[in-house]
Amino acid sequence: MITRCSIFLLTALLLLAATQLTFAQAAVDAKLPKYRDVQGIAGTISSKGSDTMNNLMSLWADKFEDIYPNVKVEIEGKGSSTAPDALTKGTAMFGPMSRPMKKSEIDAFEKRYQYKPTQLGTSVDMLAVFVHNNNPISGLTFEQLDGIFSSTRKGGSDEITTWGQLGLKGNLAGERISLYGRNAASGTYGYFKEKALFEGDYRDTVQEQPGSAAVVQSVANDLAGIGYSGIGYKINGVRTVPLAKEGNKFVAPTLENVSSYPLSRYLLIGVNFDGKSLPPLQREFIKFIYSQEGQVEVIKDGYLPLNAVQAKEQLKFVKLSFADY
Repeated sequence: MITRCSIFLLTALLLLAATQLTFAQAAVDAKLPKYRDVQGIAGTISSKGSDTMNNLMSLWADKFEDIYPNVKVEIEGKGSSTAPDALTKGTAMFGPMSRPMKKSEIDAFEKRYQYKPTQLGTSVDMLAVFVHNNNPISGLTFEQLDGIFSSTRKGGSDEITTWGQLGLKGNLAGERISLYGRNAASGTYGYFKEKALFEGDYRDTVQEQPGSAAVVQSVANDLAGIGYSGIGYKINGVRTVPLAKEGNKFVAPTLENVSSYPLSRYLLIGVNFDGKSLPPLQREFIKFIYSQEGQVEVIKDGYLPLNAVQAKEQLKFVKLSFADY
């Protein structure tokens, strides 16, 4: 029986589900269980990790606190890289991350506890590239993204510094491209570096922002700006850019395109699970996430919910099932 997952197994299962199931509709699967409160749940839940998941964790926390008035949820979202250390040191009950744990992070945890950490897929995100609402760029290839953001340009592109080099005319043609991104503590920073920059290095001119909302707001305030962030942070004043990878068609980051969009990813939550059973407070919070009520909050935050098949797979990793509801 599966009691915990290596990150490789988790990723394989999620990718398998993505190819077998349809995500085109942003609706909660009626086959997911409804959450029912239980007696005696009280205490403090601490969460440290992903800025991308800050809003989602807050939405889950608010609903959970409504169900259990004697529960307090404390959330700190400074970046995915803070989650593994917090789980290892025991300073957080949950570690939300927008990327899988690195081998070194897993090894540090295992050295202390003699078992691996567990990461659960909670929802689906699309990492979007944003430009100002008045920027008419119709699409970007991964090679062009690499030429814009990377100093090493492993994708084979020439250096791209102006909008005119991307075919824009008029006022924007001669404008230098303003670059906005996350800092190195962010899982989004690492994911974009791996996928869009072909594991190359960022340019020194990328203006690193403390959070995803700040990236998008910076682009909204800068006609020549471009930045990357989770789709859930889209605001008025910006537009998302369709992307194309390796000669494929341009794909916009919409819910209808989630299975074909080249920067789709799973948002994860880490937990210290010893393979036996979860403490009641942790157990109930996880049950809530995978309930109909929990996945409604996923949609509210602009992400894509899991269906019943996926939820069952994730619950298995902490020895839970729909029969526990």
